[in-house]
Amino acid sequence: MSWGRLPPYRHGSLPPFPGWWRALGPGVVWMALAQGSGELIWWPYIVAKYGLAFLCLLIPACLLQFPVNYAIGSYTVLTGETIFQGFIRLNRPAAFILWMLLAVSFLWFGAFASAGGTALAALTRFPSGWDERGQTIFWGHASIAVFFIALVASRVIYTVVERVMWVVAVVTFVGLAAACAHPTVLAAAPAFLRGLLIPQPAPRPWDPADATKLLTAITFAGLGGFWTLFYSYWLREKGAGMAAHMGRVEGLRGRHEVAFGAGIIPQDAEPRQVARWRRFLAVDSSVGIVGNLLTTLMTCLLAYAVLHPQGLLPDKYEIAVVQSRFFEVSWGAAGRMLFLAVAAAFLCDTWMATADAVARVHTDCLLSFFPSARRWPVKRWYLAFLAAGTVVTMITMQFAEPGPLILLSALIGFLGTVSFAAFLFLLNHRWLPRRLDPRFCPQRWALAGLVVAGLAYAALAVAYLCVRFRR
Repeated sequence: MSWGRLPPYRHGSLPPFPGWWRALGPGVVWMALAQGSGELIWWPYIVAKYGLAFLCLLIPACLLQFPVNYAIGSYTVLTGETIFQGFIRLNRPAAFILWMLLAVSFLWFGAFASAGGTALAALTRFPSGWDERGQTIFWGHASIAVFFIALVASRVIYTVVERVMWVVAVVTFVGLAAACAHPTVLAAAPAFLRGLLIPQPAPRPWDPADATKLLTAITFAGLGGFWTLFYSYWLREKGAGMAAHMGRVEGLRGRHEVAFGAGIIPQDAEPRQVARWRRFLAVDSSVGIVGNLLTTLMTCLLAYAVLHPQGLLPDKYEIAVVQSRFFEVSWGAAGRMLFLAVAAAFLCDTWMATADAVARVHTDCLLSFFPSARRWPVKRWYLAFLAAGTVVTMITMQFAEPGPLILLSALIGFLGTVSFAAFLFLLNHRWLPRRLDPRFCPQRWALAGLVVAGLAYAALAVAYLCVRFRR
């Protein structure tokens, strides 16, 4: 079989909807992974520095993600294939370029572990006698080692990821809600709510150097860039829709191998059954997006009430340390220590979920583009890419502070976002209707939402370039 040519779709039956408790999960993983980026880092930075001047962009930025998520999930639910397999079917050279962009983008995701290391370093002051940077990198490496072992030693890898993310999402949400209940924070809530709807004057002049951070805050209002594509892989591992026929990747304790295979499209499915899966996809996506929005609103409220009046900005090797003031206001020194522990968890779990997803993408693309690689089973390639990604990120996190590395990754991912929005339109609304009963394909409202999101991201890219490079 020639380079990048996938086998034809097979035909099968659409599995019945298993019930909400068993089906939900990918959206929670999406939400918890998002909690380690824009929510903790860049939106609090923007609010702490510029007050309520840009807050009105938050809700639209979060809602823009829904049609993109829905489009990504639709392809996997309807075919069982990953979204990259769909891109390869659509246009092999363009899909290969996207894969390369993704590969470069995620060379630096160890920065999230080092960002979590800032919290652990401040919490423990260990190793004693080391400077702040040394302690941060030590704990970043230690957290990577713990999560790597947890993934490799598991039976079903996705199950471990989902359970960890459930815990992180719940603990983070409850902890932030408790901090927001403090009288100091509640007193700032009325002005904060006005700022959500009406732009407020900035308390200081705009710094063009913050254009990248504002862009990152908008695109990371949830999972921006290539992170968004991971939703397809979590749906596949969860067995949503036709993905139930595809199998799951197991760790060293697992006894089953997943064979690489073509997608399976439904035949003669009942409209009611298709409608149930559509509702699931809308609800599961909304769990991630709405939960993420509420979490981001709480961190921004805390930044406005606690950090902004003191002129404190989360930056450099104090990304998590500065936000510990959130809980210190409520519970004193014990609250500060609690926040540092929570921040370490949901920054380092960002590394775990990203390492897992990146290894899945590389395995998927390698086997799709190069048929000769299929002589090795999926699990072996996955574990090899997971190990390689772990080594690479432990090396690259040495080169700069967490913030610049995350910004660089975001910029590369933003290029991908603008590109694959067009891919999603062609895949779901041109390619699939020719091969699948059009009644099963995404509806017109999904098309309209995707067009709006694609145009918005393109406009943001143009605006960023104008601001960033204006002389």
